[in-house]
Amino acid sequence: MENVYGNPHSQNVSSKLTHDTVEQVRYRILAHFHTSPEDYTVIFTAGSTAALKLVAEAFPWVSPGPESSGSRFCYLTDSHTSVVGMRKVTATMNVTSIPIRPEDMWSAEKQDAAAAGNPDCQPPHLFCYPAQSNFSGTRYPLSWIEEVKSGQVHPMSVPGKWFVLLDAAAYVGTSPLDLSVHQADFVPISFYKIFGFPTGLGALLVNNRSAPLLRKTYFGGGTAAAYLAGDDFYIPRESVAERFEDGTISFLDIVALKHGFDALERLTGGMENVRQHTFTLARYTYAALSALRYPNGAPVVRIYRDSEFSSPEVQGPVISFNVLDDHGRIVGYSQVDKMASLYNIHVRTGCFCNTGACQRHLGISDEMVKKHLQAGHVCGDDVDLIDGQPTGSVRISFGYMSTLEDAQAFLRFIIAIRLCPPHGQPLPLATPREAGAPPTGSEAQDAVPATVATHSPSPQEDAPPGTGVWNNSPTTVDAVGLCPPLPEATGTQQTPSEKAAGVPDGDLGSRVITNLYVYPIKSCAAFEVTRWPLGNQGLLYDRSWMVVNHNGICLSQKQEPRLCLIQPFIDLQRRIMVVQAQGMEPIEVPLEENSERAQICQSKVCADRVNTYDCGEKISSWLSKFFGRPCHLIKQSSDFQRSARRKHGKDQPACTTATLSLVNKAQYLLINRSSVLELQRQLNTRCSV
Repeated sequence: MENVYGNPHSQNVSSKLTHDTVEQVRYRILAHFHTSPEDYTVIFTAGSTAALKLVAEAFPWVSPGPESSGSRFCYLTDSHTSVVGMRKVTATMNVTSIPIRPEDMWSAEKQDAAAAGNPDCQPPHLFCYPAQSNFSGTRYPLSWIEEVKSGQVHPMSVPGKWFVLLDAAAYVGTSPLDLSVHQADFVPISFYKIFGFPTGLGALLVNNRSAPLLRKTYFGGGTAAAYLAGDDFYIPRESVAERFEDGTISFLDIVALKHGFDALERLTGGMENVRQHTFTLARYTYAALSALRYPNGAPVVRIYRDSEFSSPEVQGPVISFNVLDDHGRIVGYSQVDKMASLYNIHVRTGCFCNTGACQRHLGISDEMVKKHLQAGHVCGDDVDLIDGQPTGSVRISFGYMSTLEDAQAFLRFIIAIRLCPPHGQPLPLATPREAGAPPTGSEAQDAVPATVATHSPSPQEDAPPGTGVWNNSPTTVDAVGLCPPLPEATGTQQTPSEKAAGVPDGDLGSRVITNLYVYPIKSCAAFEVTRWPLGNQGLLYDRSWMVVNHNGICLSQKQEPRLCLIQPFIDLQRRIMVVQAQGMEPIEVPLEENSERAQICQSKVCADRVNTYDCGEKISSWLSKFFGRPCHLIKQSSDFQRSARRKHGKDQPACTTATLSLVNKAQYLLINRSSVLELQRQLNTRCSV
């Protein structure tokens, strides 16, 4: 029974064990921040956002009246959305919220604290600022805490007593924080930003001198010393932590924190080592990125910063940037993100829940933000450029587990996608599918019909009997006979003509299908046909199946590159799909579900909910063996209709909406051979410079 933890709101043995262990974890947290229970209290919350909301709701705001101008809520514009959102709580109490620019705080003149009068007789104000910007990594002076509290620096000129909330969520993951020196009143933190686990658990560290001022309205389980159900009688618990921790705390996750702190200390030797290690990596990467130039001297990236990465006192291990082309135009962050995924590098894109810093660094006005919204851009989407102007940036961050090899892999990635290595001097690459390693030849295909791949077997060569043939079908699409192979582009070749691309002489306005590919399983290999029937969702059986993991999430080649090695063939005469892969015995899958045995399940494709059914344990075992992890093959249910999303202009009449299979957006994808050839030419020209 020594490892059995029970609800701490009881008195049995397992409950007492939980209570005592949780208290030990509180002590360990305070020790990590160089303080003790005599000075600070740990209130566990559902995350740093919940901790901020708690302060907003419990702070002793004073509404303006005849005898008082009321409280003020001031926050740095370079703050997380969760800080800015506190103003909606203060607004309900008629408390004025004022955004403060970083430049105004940096330039603020210190005043004589003695001239502030008796602040205890004046309304309380709250100033919030981040120890580290989650957008640019800028670190703001911790000295502001004492300067604001003592009255030496005023976020704004108004009589009253100032309290300080230090948003330390982004800071404490890579730096020590000494609360015995920098005694902020409220410090929200997030544990997953420190350890990567557990998610959904944070804490509010409350200065014990400020704790008695907090006011509680709602009360939940475990917070009451006594109350009456039939009368307005409620007495809160004496302990500040117990008073504000409504309901059963996430005690198993809290117990895990002890092991997190132990592991962090054992692996790193302390947070000062983490700070020096992560800053060194960031400064190295910053210097290398800043030095990258195109042949014409133009920079490859634009870095958003407030310092030259001179010291970890002023800069955290974060680099926010946008990639530029050789004419200085910004490459959308969405495109960079997609390329990074192919190199097994994970970046953050957008404004990172910090619109204020995003506006400041990218030069986005308030009016532009509103116009972007009208244009369809919302926080967190992939609309990266509007009228050529960026809506966000790319961010990389280093943690205590990051290595020099990680930084070099990222730099190799940027060089590989923007600067080709000189001939005779190949760029060193990581091993396959390590961070920074380039994708394999067909890895980026991701279920897109390609006309520029190596030769695909025709139905007459390797396909099973009957594949690609349905001669008596009244609705079919044909490809032109045996079209010539796509000519190889050279660095000196001009833009190809229609004739060179395989378009017959004569009417240049006509278009001919030269190659026809069907992708039965989404993200897997295609097979080429010369004739194929059409269904109400496009090419019959095109992307009717997809491979999902054990959680039912669709796999793409970004997560599983070996999907391109799965070769499905449709045998229309036998009504089966034959699935092949090297080293595996071919397996057959029926084209239609058995309505009596089909297990209906739901999945998602491009944010659309789709009804599917599992194709059975036989093919599941086959796929799981090939990929080395649990996988299933699912097929869209025949009675489920998924409609394409269409936007109509004001003067455009609505037309019939197409139904889709498991494709991303459209029934068909047409690739112009001239465009592909021109792309080849440009790539060859660029890499020969």
